[in-house]
Amino acid sequence: GGVVAGVRNVAKAEKTLSEASTVVRGAMVQQVGAVATAGVQFKPLDVTTMDADALKGALAGSDKLVIALGFVPGNPLKMDSAAHAVDNVGTVALVGAAKAAGVKKVVLVSSILTNGRAWGQESSPGFQVTNAFGHVLDEKLVAENALKASGLDYTIVRPGGLKAKPPTGPLVISKEDTLNSGEVSRDLVADVCVAALTDAKAKNKVVEIIEGEGSGTGMDFGKA
Repeated sequence: GGVVAGVRNVAKAEKTLSEASTVVRGAMVQQVGAVATAGVQFKPLDVTTMDADALKGALAGSDKLVIALGFVPGNPLKMDSAAHAVDNVGTVALVGAAKAAGVKKVVLVSSILTNGRAWGQESSPGFQVTNAFGHVLDEKLVAENALKASGLDYTIVRPGGLKAKPPTGPLVISKEDTLNSGEVSRDLVADVCVAALTDAKAKNKVVEIIEGEGSGTGMDFGKA
């Protein structure tokens, strides 16, 4: 089968991905290169506006799903509601739709420190800074737990701070609730997500990833 990309606006996605651009994400300004989309079919998918049946319909015929959702920080007065709608309620709804549509494997992109409160990281700089944007880590945790409870074969990928540039260090795959800092290229995150779709060692695991030094771990889900 082919690759289907669910996006809020098909025309905008096709245009944006075909052009290099400067993107502002929260407190970060990043240069983003053009993306080759040949062979990718774009479909409308918006977890904040589509009901369960519409989401199920958008996923019809797919057997594997990568969920890479995240609210875009903007109006400070609306960040809490936006994070709740996308990273919590919307993601949970998409997991439910995936199960209803017969999807067999779901990979969810989350974040390091999503479960930080449980292992004494509530006061760490990484948790404080990230969660300041709409309490997004708390919202993501609800979605993670919904996926774990869904009965679906899952892998939750928790990257460190995301970089638009190509990787400059080797991939480090770590166990759940072990990393509280570090950065990782979006390219590496994509590589890990694609590998997790078919690697039996990634089944029903939470993995945390950053770029490290030395030799790294390579694409070894057994390290998690």
